[in-house]
Amino acid sequence: MNNENSPKYTSAGTNIDEVKRQNANSGLTYNQVKKLIADTVSGHEVQNFNAQRTE
Repeated sequence: MNNENSPKYTSAGTNIDEVKRQNANSGLTYNQVKKLIADTVSGHEVQNFNAQRTE
């Protein structure tokens, strides 16, 4: 009997719904951080930084 509201578990016994809930509350995702950095740093500053690294 598979109740839609009952917790779903992996073969190792991990509660899938609990993991999803914790992930939703864990902060920014990798892609959100990349976008935040891209929106914060202008292209000119990135070019200057790369130029300094190659000299």
